[in-house]
Amino acid sequence: MSTDPGTLSAERILDTAEEVLRRFGPAKATVLDVARALGVSHGSVYRHFPSKAALRAAVAERWLARVSTPLVEIATGEGPAADRLRRWLRELSRSKRRIAREDPELFDNFQRLAAQLEDVVATHLEVLAGQLAVIVADGVATGEFTAADPALAGRAVLQATARFHHPAHVSEWTEPGLEDDMAAVVALLIDGLRTRPAG
Repeated sequence: MSTDPGTLSAERILDTAEEVLRRFGPAKATVLDVARALGVSHGSVYRHFPSKAALRAAVAERWLARVSTPLVEIATGEGPAADRLRRWLRELSRSKRRIAREDPELFDNFQRLAAQLEDVVATHLEVLAGQLAVIVADGVATGEFTAADPALAGRAVLQATARFHHPAHVSEWTEPGLEDDMAAVVALLIDGLRTRPAG
């Protein structure tokens, strides 16, 4: 049964595009494949996404937003900045590991897709670093942290903890002691944020 193009939503197209991506991988998944899976013409898909590149970018953006959006509540929440920083990093790490564990094929395909979409990934990293900067700035405002530049500190924390959340390290995520290693790294980072400059 074909889908009525009038009821075809961008979300439905993206849902289907994810399934096509899972089946064919980013190298072979096409707009025509997505249209066939929906039972519509490829022109119906193009009415929502003007090109294959736009559709691929939208799929990647939505997938990455599933990681970053839940973290906003932690970044902007109540409580000591150090506690929020620990919770934020723990949740980022666990969410990435959960996705990789529960749907490894889709996770792998998304990483290959993301490698072709540097702008989308760069924006995602800016969002994550920005959330960390909010936590650091709050800590500075309350006297808990002493960072001179919260934005720079946020980027540094994200980079320093890459082993625990960056897909390049996915093969390490099942190693025993990973949580303990992360706790040790985060403790060092928090100590650094609390240290007052000499002089």
